[in-house]
Amino acid sequence: MLKDQMSEQILEKLIKKVSKLPGLGPRSSRRVILHLLKDKEKLFLPLIQDMNDVADKIKSCIECGNLDETDICSICSNTSRNKNVICVVETVADLWAMERSNVYAGQYHILGGVLSAIDGVNPDQLNINSLENKLKSKDFTEVIIAISATLDGQTTAHYLADRLSKLNVKVTRLAHGMPVGGELDFLDDGTIAQALKARNEL
Repeated sequence: MLKDQMSEQILEKLIKKVSKLPGLGPRSSRRVILHLLKDKEKLFLPLIQDMNDVADKIKSCIECGNLDETDICSICSNTSRNKNVICVVETVADLWAMERSNVYAGQYHILGGVLSAIDGVNPDQLNINSLENKLKSKDFTEVIIAISATLDGQTTAHYLADRLSKLNVKVTRLAHGMPVGGELDFLDDGTIAQALKARNEL
């Protein structure tokens, strides 16, 4: 009886942690865990190994914030990319979405989120100071603000445009094809490509 209670507590502890992941609640987390445990050798243990490998090897790029196995990611170290244009995105997922569009070949800067009065996110909690320092120290001619067209995203875009207006650089943002309220990571590649091509100056 005691052993059964301990086993249940161990499972509930794992389910509770998994339920904190985006898109997962307690019920869906329980289904995921029980599914993995149906075939522990083929599903659960390999997953644990892969997660350990990611935890040990993957790190944030010191230049843009992308994830890679090296201090400077493959995008930042690619000498064939345009060094004069930089695209500002919220998250790594948004950077990957831009890369899937295959129409952008410049540099990136990950903000780490958006301004939000409700969530208490202020400018000091985002990677804005490092963006300004980057623009001052390197020869960028254009900053593309590729932030989701949500209310917080638009607020952040306008804040950035105002703050970067003091620097000698053109500031543009994604335009047609990106719906109001739309999040970049959920847009298809064609929509991102169209929005990038039709960007306008702020």
